[in-house]
Amino acid sequence: MKILIVLTSHSELGNTGKKTGFWVEEFATPYYVLADAGAEITIASPKGGQPPVDPQSELADAQTPSTERFYKDNVLIDKVAHSLELSAVQQEDFDAVFYPGGHGPLWDLAIDENSIQLIEAFYNNQKPIAFVCHSPAALVNVKAKNGEPLIKGKELTGFSNTEEEAVQLTKVVPFLLEDELKKNGAVYSRGEDWASYVKQDGLLITGQNPGSSEAVAKLLLKTLKAKH
Repeated sequence: MKILIVLTSHSELGNTGKKTGFWVEEFATPYYVLADAGAEITIASPKGGQPPVDPQSELADAQTPSTERFYKDNVLIDKVAHSLELSAVQQEDFDAVFYPGGHGPLWDLAIDENSIQLIEAFYNNQKPIAFVCHSPAALVNVKAKNGEPLIKGKELTGFSNTEEEAVQLTKVVPFLLEDELKKNGAVYSRGEDWASYVKQDGLLITGQNPGSSEAVAKLLLKTLKAKH
């Protein structure tokens, strides 16, 4: 099993002067779920090199066993620091793709042409695509073969408006993910704020929030095993 993980390269939290990036837990937990199951994992980002980490995800209350493991894992830290440039990555080399969240993807992955083409290629070649929290933003400009939005009519989830209100970033983000997914015709649903909630529609797997990252990774594994 060869899996591509795509991280954001975007570090500015709108015009607040604060930083954003990827959410550590949403990368670390799925990484270890997949790697411990024997997957070979490649990490990429739009700009390559060190993807920015959301400083909020490094605060004490955001830590989990998988983040503690990550901070001690110098090999993986180094691997993340040398992420491949997204333009150099081909879907032919992988069995699936996974996008961790954090607020960064709202700015770059939502409109990144390489990412959009990559997701379309994975999907059109019958390979699972998985997203958690804010990373379903990477789907909003992805098209199906018929030119319609890929997510039109598909059951999915993602960071909810009420969760965005809770972190007080409703006025900072370029768009509200829940609204944008619905606008593109997705059949959006959600669970309780911060609780694990995952949806699968064929090859498309989505999780609502950081608490959903493990469930998304496990569902991705199950989907991959069913295919082989």
